[in-house]
Amino acid sequence: MSIPTSESETFTVDKKTEENTPVYYDKSSNGKSRTNVSYHYNPEASRYHYGTLHPMKPFRLMLTDHLVISYKLYEKMDLYTPRRATKEELLEFHAEDYVNFLQTASPHTKLSDQVLAQFNIGDDCPIFDGMYDYSTIYAGASLDATRKLISGMSDIAINWSGGLHHAKKYEPSGFCYVNDIVLSIINLLRVHPRVMYIDIDLHHGDGVQEAFYTTDRVMTVSFHKYNGEFFPGTGSVDEVGLGKGKNYAINVPLRDGIDDESYTRLFKSIMEPLITKFQPTCIVQQCGADSLGYDRLGCFNLNIRAHGDCVNFIKSFGIPMLVVGGGGYTPRNVSRLWCYETSVLNDVNLDPKIPNYLATYDWFGPDYSLHPQLDGRIDNKNSKKYLESVKQEILEQIRYLNHAPSVQMQEIPPDITGLTEDEEQLIKELNEESDFQRATQKVKDEARDTEIMA
Repeated sequence: MSIPTSESETFTVDKKTEENTPVYYDKSSNGKSRTNVSYHYNPEASRYHYGTLHPMKPFRLMLTDHLVISYKLYEKMDLYTPRRATKEELLEFHAEDYVNFLQTASPHTKLSDQVLAQFNIGDDCPIFDGMYDYSTIYAGASLDATRKLISGMSDIAINWSGGLHHAKKYEPSGFCYVNDIVLSIINLLRVHPRVMYIDIDLHHGDGVQEAFYTTDRVMTVSFHKYNGEFFPGTGSVDEVGLGKGKNYAINVPLRDGIDDESYTRLFKSIMEPLITKFQPTCIVQQCGADSLGYDRLGCFNLNIRAHGDCVNFIKSFGIPMLVVGGGGYTPRNVSRLWCYETSVLNDVNLDPKIPNYLATYDWFGPDYSLHPQLDGRIDNKNSKKYLESVKQEILEQIRYLNHAPSVQMQEIPPDITGLTEDEEQLIKELNEESDFQRATQKVKDEARDTEIMA
């Protein structure tokens, strides 16, 4: 028998009961998860603004963090406030002239039409105050997360501010200026022979696919809406990679209105054989929230539990994971989803009723539930026959993957500590100072010993 913890017509909760009501329940019997989870968040990321009418709202990150705090999930994780990415780190993927443009461009500077066109500046990717700083903050958080995975400090590392999968080497695209996912995978490839990228955003993960289209060390898997016209216009099932990367790009094109059961069944039936065949040593999971029902720009019917079920399924393989955010344009549902998936990754169940002491509680009305009903808005145009044909085509593609590719690692490449040149110089100076102090102390000790002997 469960004890009621919320008010009804026949039951009233007293103050003591309310204060001691748990907001999460451990799934494990001993209350301890064997998975070490880290949470990487710089609060400054939520303070930037694309523009009044722009659908991308960075303050959704603040809402997410408020929910995570209100459910006391910080008790379950290692928490980090990461530094910003340096220019040198951005140049690991992005072109120098593009990074220079991001650094210098400002809404207060008049730029020629030619420059705006060169760098794809427009309604989707406007120039806004702090554009470069914002990009370095979310990219820095993803890179910090990869360092914790590489060092073994984390089994799962979360950065909800990341996941901006459309950015290209030379230009921004689809609200994304710096591709933190590509930068993260490049860093992971220093020590991991094979990395799998999984994208469950509404939109095709074109920037990541393009970056690794010719390599067999990264398998990109994207579940997305595709009709040839919907942004970004790529993601057909016949985009399979080139050269050594042939058959290592997997695309699952979906139609409007896909529901929970269809999506999760298809997801699991494709991902299990892919992981078995490719044998990744690390997984990057992009959790774009625009695949939820009732998203401002969305056209799927997924509920929060179904989206989280996909994340939980990948977690069940026990492979180190970097988990990032992505799209999502109804902020209250974005934050609900990412808070819920944080709980999934930490092996806890959350009270479906959002705690009423949350600072932004009013955002979640009128039901104040972590799981509002989000399905049923759009008819499901994905017939069983269509989904089966997509599945069979992908399984046929998998058949050509004869073995998991490997790479000979002579030595671990440098620069995995994440220290900047200034930080390294400071450490060097501190070490030199310590050496001097030790030497001075040794001279004093020897002099004292001589005095005693005399």
